[in-house]
Amino acid sequence: MQVNIIKEVAAVEDFLRLRIVSGLTPRPIEAAKKALPNSLFGVHLVVNASTVAMGRVVGDGALNFEIVDVAVDPNYQGKGLGRIVMQNIMHYLEQNAVEGAYITLLADVPELYKKFGFVLSRPECEGMHWEPGLKNNG
Repeated sequence: MQVNIIKEVAAVEDFLRLRIVSGLTPRPIEAAKKALPNSLFGVHLVVNASTVAMGRVVGDGALNFEIVDVAVDPNYQGKGLGRIVMQNIMHYLEQNAVEGAYITLLADVPELYKKFGFVLSRPECEGMHWEPGLKNNG
């Protein structure tokens, strides 16, 4: 299998498709069109002219970085493509994140990220999220 590594954010259509087929939350097309160009770094993998894996980094470029949208087409899972995506992301972070920077992610598959030195935040801190439009009963 010939894998082409492209160090750019995936095209909007590929981004939206990969999120859905890999089981991530679908995203609105207009929001994706606005968000993707604001990424700090992106990588996607192409096999036979089809984008089959991706990931990106967002943040302020100095103090805070977040790894997001790591996804692999189910037809290509288990072939090391998630590892290739993360290797490229980690190379970017090693070149750009200064000592003391905070690098975070939400892990659907913690085992993948642990291989790259990530640890669970609990019990020192607890991850949280807020979604606009959802009723907050707090």
